[in-house]
Amino acid sequence: MAWRGNISKSLKELRILLCQSSPASASTRTFVEKNYKDLKTLNPKFPFLIRECSGIQPQMWARYDMGVERCVNLDGMNESQILKSLEDLVKAGGATKA
Repeated sequence: MAWRGNISKSLKELRILLCQSSPASASTRTFVEKNYKDLKTLNPKFPFLIRECSGIQPQMWARYDMGVERCVNLDGMNESQILKSLEDLVKAGGATKA
């Protein structure tokens, strides 16, 4: 999982939007609780933004160079699928720099 340490090299910002209480955001909340500390430790100056809003569908937004953004809808995903989505977003950012 070397890609985890390359988040700050591939992305400019990562936003995770979730609801504090809805069942649709349960996996996203668990993902954040289990992974935020490690991701932040590996990328200490990188802006990981966690936004809570009542009733919102869980989403992950990646911002790349030149203001390009990609969104992944996390509704119905489990933790491993969310992690894979994050990995795909990070690798997509690395591919644009190659």
